Amino acid sequence: MKTQITLFLLCLTSLSMLAQTASKPFVLGSIETIHSKLLGEDRVLNIYLPEEYNSTAKYPVIYLLDGSANEDFIHVVGLVQYNTFAWIDRVPKSIVVGIANINRKRDFTSPSDRESDKKLVPPGGGSAKFISFLEKELQPYIENKYKTDGHKMIIGQSLGGLLATEILFTKPQLFDKYVIISPSLWWRDGYLLKDNPVILQKNYNVTTDVYIGVGKEGSIDGSKNHIMEEDAKLLFDKIKQGKSKNVKVFFDYLPEEDHATVTHPALFNAFRTLYPKKN
Repeated sequence: MKTQITLFLLCLTSLSMLAQTASKPFVLGSIETIHSKLLGEDRVLNIYLPEEYNSTAKYPVIYLLDGSANEDFIHVVGLVQYNTFAWIDRVPKSIVVGIANINRKRDFTSPSDRESDKKLVPPGGGSAKFISFLEKELQPYIENKYKTDGHKMIIGQSLGGLLATEILFTKPQLFDKYVIISPSLWWRDGYLLKDNPVILQKNYNVTTDVYIGVGKEGSIDGSKNHIMEEDAKLLFDKIKQGKSKNVKVFFDYLPEEDHATVTHPALFNAFRTLYPKKN
């Protein structure tokens, strides 16, 4: 009996050792670090490349705010991969650049004098520098290192949606597709909703697609003046009333979702909306 037990334990040990030697890391992408002179700090990037990237093809780039592994990078890459499968083929094979956060409250907000903003989002006010980082450092870095085709999408949720809206209104040429989910338009008492951006002008000639998604989310800043879903609809209406024929905007209300759950289903819808089914 003792001999049988000994043999059994030896077999288990051998199987365990075999399993250990046969295992290898599961690699989803690469982690890169670039130094930003504009921000005065190193920034971590998570990069996903299509499987056949080594070909001579060029690819659009999806820039993902909140792009670290413990934020949105993994599940967004999953949606991109799923929608690029050959038997689905709804989204073009794309490079995904996840921008890991250091201080999202600082980077995603413009300066505010409102005491309520300062209490809710300290320390804010760094969006101009961060947008310059995207334009002058990050995009050139990606375009010089990878095979890109010139098409660029940005994805932002909550304060990230606020930043994406600010870019759309101030530097719209940086991206040709904007996925804005649950934007925190209450910031500075809805100042962006009162703006008159160039994309609304008749002579704006850059093809730009905008998806706005929001759940049943209520008030985030505690005021009754800014309900998330109402502000998102106001943003849609504002862009919809623009005079440029080159700007298309889509609104998606997901009443079964809240601020914590809306990102994944909204992004799935965004991909299907911005890339209509092929005939």
